[in-house]
Amino acid sequence: MAAELDDEVREFIIECNENLTNLDQEIVRLEQTPEDAKLLASVFRTFHTIKGTCGFFGFSSLGSLTHVAENILDQIRSSNRKLTSELTALLLECVDATKAILSEIENTGAEGEQQYESLRTRLTAAYSDTSSSIATPTIDPTPQVAPTLELTVEPEQSMAVVSATGEIEAAKASAFTDSTIRVDVGLLDKLMNLVGELVLARNQLLQGAASGHDLALVRTVQRLNVITSELQEGVLKTRMQPIGVVWNKMPRVVRDLSTECGKKIRIEMEGADTELDKTIIEAIKDPLTHIVRNACDHGVETPEARTAAGKPAEGLVTLRAYHEGGHVNIEIADDGRGLDPLRLKQRAMEKGLITAAQVSTMSEREAIHLVFAPGFSTAQTITNISGRGVGMDVVKTNIGKIGGIVDIANRAGCAGSVVKITIPLTLAIIPGLVIRAYSRAHEEHRFIIPQANLLELVRLDLAETRDSSQPHIEYVNGTPVYRRRGELLPLTYMNRILGLDDAVLPSSSVINIVVLQSESQPFGLIVDGIYDTQEIVVKPMSKRLKNLSAYLGATIMGDGRVALILDIPGLAKLSGMEQRARDVRREDVRKEHIEQREGFLIFRAGGFSRIAVPLGMVSRLEQLVGAQIESAAGQPVLLYRGEILPLLQLSSLLHEEPHDLDNFHGDVQIVVITDGPRRIGLIVDKIVDIVEESVTFRSATAHRYLSGTAILGNTVIDILDCNSMLSFAAVTDPGYAGKAA
Repeated sequence: MAAELDDEVREFIIECNENLTNLDQEIVRLEQTPEDAKLLASVFRTFHTIKGTCGFFGFSSLGSLTHVAENILDQIRSSNRKLTSELTALLLECVDATKAILSEIENTGAEGEQQYESLRTRLTAAYSDTSSSIATPTIDPTPQVAPTLELTVEPEQSMAVVSATGEIEAAKASAFTDSTIRVDVGLLDKLMNLVGELVLARNQLLQGAASGHDLALVRTVQRLNVITSELQEGVLKTRMQPIGVVWNKMPRVVRDLSTECGKKIRIEMEGADTELDKTIIEAIKDPLTHIVRNACDHGVETPEARTAAGKPAEGLVTLRAYHEGGHVNIEIADDGRGLDPLRLKQRAMEKGLITAAQVSTMSEREAIHLVFAPGFSTAQTITNISGRGVGMDVVKTNIGKIGGIVDIANRAGCAGSVVKITIPLTLAIIPGLVIRAYSRAHEEHRFIIPQANLLELVRLDLAETRDSSQPHIEYVNGTPVYRRRGELLPLTYMNRILGLDDAVLPSSSVINIVVLQSESQPFGLIVDGIYDTQEIVVKPMSKRLKNLSAYLGATIMGDGRVALILDIPGLAKLSGMEQRARDVRREDVRKEHIEQREGFLIFRAGGFSRIAVPLGMVSRLEQLVGAQIESAAGQPVLLYRGEILPLLQLSSLLHEEPHDLDNFHGDVQIVVITDGPRRIGLIVDKIVDIVEESVTFRSATAHRYLSGTAILGNTVIDILDCNSMLSFAAVTDPGYAGKAA
């Protein structure tokens, strides 16, 4: 029974046995045509490849054996010796020994005890003596050189047969090789196309059978449907490869870059067995490598910087892949410094990619996405790692060509950044939503939306929402929007984008909204009707139509009609959705700020130039003569509307000093604070202003009578803790809020 081996070792054994199968024949042919340089190079390359890979896996015995054979072939290749029949026999014997060692590795995971000393000695002698002929091997009488070896052959296991001399007499093919076969990718592509045609025929039969009454035909078509689905799944599996095929080289990339940049970086990978179509695997190799290089170069800091920031000296780059719906998500994260929106804006302005006006209205997310702008780079100098301005824009373009989406964001808690790539499982047959749109002449047109871009479906009945509190379509700066779970979703009409109709509102009272994801921006597409989801066979567009950015391709529906597959990012660009979404977000934020504005009374007291209290706590402003202030139990009070109003001299209170009752002369300004039945008067130095602004930042303070410091508009203020004032008055004034006798 074969040993449990790593996937890399299994692949090594399969490749070696495939090469060795041809090697026997090539060596024999080479003996007959020694002048065939191409054939000689092929034989040499096979031994060279096996030898090199043995070093990687630590198979020293097999590596040294093939190394000597490689040296002999190199002599022949350099015309330093001729290939004789004796050398040919020796090389073939080396091939047999190689097969036997590979069989041992397959079954035990190790090379075994047999070292093939006799063969090794004769190969070395042949390499050292280019003039002498090599005798055909005979039985060596020395027991130490040729030990007797007994092998137990299991009934269903291919094993090599070893003679009493310890040399190989025959070797059967590897069990791994027997269970695998290499197929040309072109043949798989052809099979995939044929399956696609079968799926189209299946769809047509299903539609035809559904409209008829022939039960026998219905059962036959249903059976065909099952068989077609299983065949489709089987062919797709033959094209699938684990993403680990791409990830295998990433540890070497990270190691080399960390050394070159003077950093300490390790890499962790999760979900390496997640499978993708071979075409997609090939397409994402370079983009993934570039993102990992960026993470090492721009993301992870130097050990000194990380230590100073309280981080471990060693940085971490994480690769994660997982299935979600009908697509695969790949996340490349680092625990570095993250992306600085201000620096990105500044750099983009320096390169002329954006204007100062755009900077002033740009959100943090939009600033981070500047890294996708063509020609953008934050590197100050050009190196072999970065700085040439050919980077994330190319990554985004290449991922977009295979129907993928790229997003980038800072991780929570300033813990680095993460790039998320969403790509389909395959490009040949995809799940899609069938929608319809009507032209001005009321002709029906069908389109396909790839399910990877689909978020949800919304059906809005205008008749119900007009006279109720249910959400409906609004307009912000001319853009229709729908409030979806508290956030404004920008909308666009598919008919208008594709030039089918220029109506501003649908003729029906029912609005169908398809919520889509374009890159990282959701938006709603208003369509005339929605059918069901189907498996769509993607047919490429004609070369004449390649410039139509709104379409990915076409497909044939069950009724034989052609439907175009929509390119959602291209559709978003055609409608100017990015700018529309930006305007909507800005307006939404502005309204939110207006709604959250607070009124404040600003005054000066005790050296504090701007103290504020919420207007909701202020019941009245009074200005009176200091002589009107009286004293009760050593505290200032005021006879106020039939009540004894306790007063607090704010300047004395802020500096923890007793009230100076002799200081009340001239005009005195009092702020009356009310909270339910509690009421006090604050004696302030000067009332400055009443403002209505939004508080954008608050920070705590250690002062017992201040609740904190805040930015009110463009000014820093201290906010008075009114509850502390009221509580202080209740404790110190026995006549607090009492009625006058």
